[in-house]
Amino acid sequence: MTESGPSIARARGDHDDGRPGDTAEPHGHLGVAGGTALYVAAVLGTGILVLPALAASVAGPGSIIAVAALAVISIPLAATFAALARRHPDAGGVATFARRAFGPTAARVISYWFFFGTPIGAPIAALMTARYVVAVIGGDAPTTTLIAIGLMVIPVIVTAFGVRFAGWLQLVLSAALVAVLVFVLAAAVPHANPANLQPLLPHGWEGVGLAMNLYIWAFAGWEAVAGIGGEFRNPKRDIPRATALALVIVSVAYLAIQTVTVLVLGGRASTSAVPLLDLVVVSSGRGGGIVVAVIAAIVVTGVFNAYLAAFSKLGAAMGRDGDLPRWFGRGAENGGIARRGLLLSAVIMAAYSAVVLASGDLQPFILVHTSIAAAVYALGVASALVLLPRRSVGWWMSLASCVFAAGLLLLAGWHLVFPLALAMAAVLIRPRRHSRPAPTPSAPR
Repeated sequence: MTESGPSIARARGDHDDGRPGDTAEPHGHLGVAGGTALYVAAVLGTGILVLPALAASVAGPGSIIAVAALAVISIPLAATFAALARRHPDAGGVATFARRAFGPTAARVISYWFFFGTPIGAPIAALMTARYVVAVIGGDAPTTTLIAIGLMVIPVIVTAFGVRFAGWLQLVLSAALVAVLVFVLAAAVPHANPANLQPLLPHGWEGVGLAMNLYIWAFAGWEAVAGIGGEFRNPKRDIPRATALALVIVSVAYLAIQTVTVLVLGGRASTSAVPLLDLVVVSSGRGGGIVVAVIAAIVVTGVFNAYLAAFSKLGAAMGRDGDLPRWFGRGAENGGIARRGLLLSAVIMAAYSAVVLASGDLQPFILVHTSIAAAVYALGVASALVLLPRRSVGWWMSLASCVFAAGLLLLAGWHLVFPLALAMAAVLIRPRRHSRPAPTPSAPR
């Protein structure tokens, strides 16, 4: 199917910045505070529970350098997706960017990667968190499984009330998370020992590189929230502000956690399975373990709130655009509640959960997830090079992000077979195209 000149202009975003000819849809209800909370949840993630110890095990005190470096590298990546989302706020998120830049086939490929691939991270995060909680409160394998299931079911129910409700709830959860982290770190700091910084690079710069690879899991997530750009009241103003605030909060949080973990635990940090719990024990005894359990529950609930909001809107956008049956398209409009997209997301997540929870071995599934995420990032930032004004700040940021994304693909190696398989399915399955309904202002129902 070919497009006329005006259609291509609209697809390329030539008239969607408020200039004459703009046909922008009405937007949603999120402000800077709620948007920042969702961004923090998507990016901060479950990494705070295990990554400080894993990074310390491969880089020692050099893990602090790794976190600082990755925080700097994340600036162009976050800025790229913010620039795209503010110019093209749509439920399709990264798929919309790919459609505008490279056409419907590229959009379908990235939709398949994101919608059918990345939900495998849900049971991984839930099981990781459930094990952490059980380590604090006690329990057996069935208890761990039940906790993991509960951690996934509750956010599905919350998201069914719409992004606006999820955004306000996330504001409360993120505020509570930051408050608890500040409490744990403040209590542990008096026990810091500067001698634990020596030797700074026990495993050389190679160890720092390995620690950075581990922390990629923590600093990923900017692509997930791109799909809720249309839910902001003022995307052009609020998305950059929310992105900047979230980037500062996440970077400071991870840098503080890694630094305090190394300074307080020293060599024990590299062997700790529950580093935050160990920090609490050092500062307030075993009784403080409940604080860590609260952190774990807050973190995973917040992550799922952010990702499910994005998944549901993407599913609706795929129905709207013909990549899924049209029945799923309801709620794709800005401000709408994509309950049908959420339903399909829940089914996909349940299927992955059955496999992951039955296996119990997280490593292979984590590698599948990170390879798909690398592919999504690569095509997303490549789209930015086409869509953003050449030689603008956003364009230069996207160019730097392309270099970073290429590095992620190299790290993924042979695991790229998984996104390749999904891409082949997206190309071979030729959906029946239907006319897109005209956008109408819609309130959540």
